[in-house]
Amino acid sequence: MRPRESVCMRPFGGSVGGMALRPPSAALLSDLAAALGPRGFSSDPNDMKPWLTDWRGRYQGAAAALLSPATAEEVRTIVARCASERVGLVPQGGNTSMVGGATPEADGRSLLLSTRRLNRIRSLSQDENALVAEAGVILTQVHEAAEQAGRRFPLSLGAKGSATVGGLVSTNAGGTQVLRFGPMRSLVLGIEAVLPDGSLYSGLSALRKDNRGYDLKQLLIGGEGTLGIVTAASLKLVPAPGSRAVAWVGIASPADALRLLRWLEGRLGESVEAFELVPREVLVSVLHHIPGVRAPLAELHAWNVLIELVSPGSGSEADALISEALAEALDSGLALDAMLAASEAQAQGLWRIRESIAEAERLEGPSVKHDISVPVSRLPEFMDKARAAIERGFPGTRIVAFGHLGDGNLHYNVLPPEDGDAAAWISVNGGKMTALVHDLVTSEGGSISAEHGIGQHKIGELMRTADPALLAAQAAIKKALDPAGIMNPHKLFT
Repeated sequence: MRPRESVCMRPFGGSVGGMALRPPSAALLSDLAAALGPRGFSSDPNDMKPWLTDWRGRYQGAAAALLSPATAEEVRTIVARCASERVGLVPQGGNTSMVGGATPEADGRSLLLSTRRLNRIRSLSQDENALVAEAGVILTQVHEAAEQAGRRFPLSLGAKGSATVGGLVSTNAGGTQVLRFGPMRSLVLGIEAVLPDGSLYSGLSALRKDNRGYDLKQLLIGGEGTLGIVTAASLKLVPAPGSRAVAWVGIASPADALRLLRWLEGRLGESVEAFELVPREVLVSVLHHIPGVRAPLAELHAWNVLIELVSPGSGSEADALISEALAEALDSGLALDAMLAASEAQAQGLWRIRESIAEAERLEGPSVKHDISVPVSRLPEFMDKARAAIERGFPGTRIVAFGHLGDGNLHYNVLPPEDGDAAAWISVNGGKMTALVHDLVTSEGGSISAEHGIGQHKIGELMRTADPALLAAQAAIKKALDPAGIMNPHKLFT
C-alpha cells in the first residue's frame, strides 16, 4: 500500500512563525503559586514524580511545576497567564492514557495541570436525565451518583476506578457499552471548558437540539486537551435496568460471532448492550495468570463471546429472554455451548475475565499493541487477512485479538516469538509490525485509534495513514483556536 502524502503539522504543535514555546519564568511561577496556594501549586519533584510517567511506562516527562486548580476560574487564571508568555500546559486527569497523551515532554518546559481537585458533582436532574460532573470526578463516582437517583451512566471500562470525566471527554472514551449507547461523543450533552486564550466556554446546558452553527463541544470531545481544558461536562443518563443477564457463549469463529450478534439483535433488539469477543488463547492466559478465575464452560472453544442483556422488567425477565434466545442459537448450531450467570456473583465473575485481559497480557510479556477499528461487517475477514499477513511476514509471533465486536473495535496485539529476547525483537520489528497492521486497517476503511486516542505515541502513524484533507482541516482548527500552541504541546500533532 502506498503511504499517503504527509502534512507537516509542526508549526501548530509548539511554535508559530518560528517562535517556540518558552519555559515558565520565575515571575510566572510566583504569580501562579500566589493564585493557587499551597494545595494548588507545587514544584517539589517528589509531588510531581507519580504524574510524570505514563500509565504504560513508555514515556517519562518533566515539568516546571504541578498545578492543581480547584475551580474553573483558577483554570482561567492559569491559561491566561501561560498564553501571555507562550508557556505550554499539559492537562492530566487520572493519568490512564494508553498513548502518552497526558505526559509532558522530557525537556521540562511545560507545566502539568491536574484536574483532580475539580472533583464535584454539581447537579443531577432526573427530569433532564443529566448529571453535571467536574473534570476530576472519577467514573465510578458518576456511576454511584446516577444509581442513587435510579439512573445510570452507560459507559464503563477497566479503568473506571481511576479514569476521570475530563479524560473520558478529551479522549472520546468508549468501553463495553458502545454497541448500544455509543462513545462519549454520544453521551456528553454539554461542556464547560477554558479555551487557549483564557476565556471560559459555558456550554453545560443539557440541550438535545441546538443548531447554532459549529458544535464546539464536539471539537473538544476527542481533542486530547489540544483545543482547551475541559472543566466540567453534562452527561446523559438513562433509566436503571429492571434486570440484567450475563452469558458466556462458545462459538467457532468471528464470523459466527457476528451472525450470532445480528440474530440476537433481531430477536431482542436494543436489549443487547455488550458483546465482547474473546479467543481461546486470551482466556487461557487469564486462567493462568489471574487467581480465582474459572473457565465458564467445560470445553475451551476457539472463540467466545461475553454478552450482557438488560430489560426494563424486574426479576428474572432478562434471564428468560436471553435463555430462550440462546437455546434456539444452540439448536441451530449458531452457538456451540453457553453458560448463563445464575447470580450477580457469577455475572461479575464473567466480567472479571474480560476486565483481567490487559493484566494477564502484561504478565505474558511485552507485545506490539494496536487499538484499531474496522467496519463491523469487515471485521471477520480482516482478522483472517491480518493473521495470514502477520504469520507470513513475522513467523513465530502470536496474535492476541479481543474486544468490542459490536462496534468493530479490536485490541489487536502481537506477542514476539517465544524463543528469544522479546524486548529486542520488538525494538527491531515493532515499527514494521505496526505499519503492516495499520495499512491493513486503513485498506478496510478503518481507524488506527478506536478509543485510546493519538497522544504522542501514534502521531507518526496518523500523519502517514490519515486523509490529507482531514489532517489539514485539523491543523487549521488547531491554529485558529490555539495560535500560540500552548495546549498539550506535541500531542495529536507533531
